[in-house]
Amino acid sequence: MAAYSVPLSEVLLSKRVQEMVLHGEEPLGPYICRSGEDDEKEDIMDTSPIIDQNLLSSSTPSDNEREQGLDKLGSALSSWGCFQDIPNTVSEYVLLCNFLDIQRVLFDEQGIGHGIQISFLDKIRQVSREFFKQPMEEKNKYAKSVDDFQGYGADPVPEQGQSLDWFDRLFLEVFPENRREYNLWPQIPISFREVLEDYSEKMKMVTEITSKPMAKSLKLEENCFLEQFGKQAQFDARFNYYSPCQRPDLVLGLKPHADGTGYSIILQDEVGLQVLKDGKWYTVPKDPTALFVLMGDQMEVYINTLSYKKRTKKFGLKALK
Repeated sequence: MAAYSVPLSEVLLSKRVQEMVLHGEEPLGPYICRSGEDDEKEDIMDTSPIIDQNLLSSSTPSDNEREQGLDKLGSALSSWGCFQDIPNTVSEYVLLCNFLDIQRVLFDEQGIGHGIQISFLDKIRQVSREFFKQPMEEKNKYAKSVDDFQGYGADPVPEQGQSLDWFDRLFLEVFPENRREYNLWPQIPISFREVLEDYSEKMKMVTEITSKPMAKSLKLEENCFLEQFGKQAQFDARFNYYSPCQRPDLVLGLKPHADGTGYSIILQDEVGLQVLKDGKWYTVPKDPTALFVLMGDQMEVYINTLSYKKRTKKFGLKALK
């Protein structure tokens, strides 16, 4: 795609996607990354690997059931590089969080007894939605500079000529605590800081729920990932907001990309997430109770150095229509 004459930094600083939608504007040139013709063919991921955390983490299953669950998880990691995590008695809400660039989630699993109530998880949903509903003047109090990550706005400017993603986000570092920039934490809603701090503390206590079974499924010592990340591992909270678009055939919420992280754990609000496998895009079915776990580049290094076959994979989010 040809380079644009308008500097991307000026576009990003001049107007947010939410603001464009509010004024009924169509996407500006730098956001256009598709021709508007027929979309490329996409299939539903009807064979999505589904993993039950209860079979991997609790003491209830038999040794045989636990081994079968670990084998299934290992197979999902090697063939798809992703899986759906559907605990039996669980309600969860995603908060994208980096753990030394490894994204993970806190969730309520009654079977394991962490005691995170659904009402608390609803607060996470509520405070994030309330923030994005605020007037632009309020949200811009926490705006990031073009080249920074923390704050409200968009991701750092891509190279000249690359298209922009049709979304706004709030990105905050939460651990280690000395990396927090509280001046970028929203004061409206007033409960935002308290809820995020509480959520983040609980999140640290359950990171092993995903890390340990993944390690064991790859025939590694169960603490190897946690030890590799270290006690001062970094957690980042990321809230993405995808505004409706008058021309969804021209834009993408997030362009196809490979994460340079360890792994990402996502809970979808709407259908839109897609993964690329063997040259074909698959739409991940929406499941309000499922976590979708995506391997990033760092985890693929571990996987591909073992006995698994090298695979080609990347991830993308398509615009909601």
